[in-house]
Amino acid sequence: MPTATTEELQAFKAAFFKALAHPVRIKILELLVNGEMNVQELQEALGVEQPVASQQLAVLRVNNIVAGRKEGASVRYSVRDPLIGDLLAITRRIFNNHLVSTQGLLRQLKHERRGR
Repeated sequence: MPTATTEELQAFKAAFFKALAHPVRIKILELLVNGEMNVQELQEALGVEQPVASQQLAVLRVNNIVAGRKEGASVRYSVRDPLIGDLLAITRRIFNNHLVSTQGLLRQLKHERRGR
């Protein structure tokens, strides 16, 4: 089995994160990690127009992050890899760590201003 070169892996990571780099696409993934949904269900949950939901789903589909399964007249979407849920949870933890750090800096600045 061939192994990816460092450059191929870095290119994959860059393309992967670029595909995630939109708030609506992140929200779509947050919804889909809980189970399949069609475009109408996603549109309602996101509070966006159908073309917006479809456009963002297309980006995720082209990058093999979500998969579509035909069901009657509609398509049900799901995440291709359950590790996406782990990635979103880790991202949330990193964000929380960033907030804690920022709050600590703000407290320190307030304390320094009072000491003047």
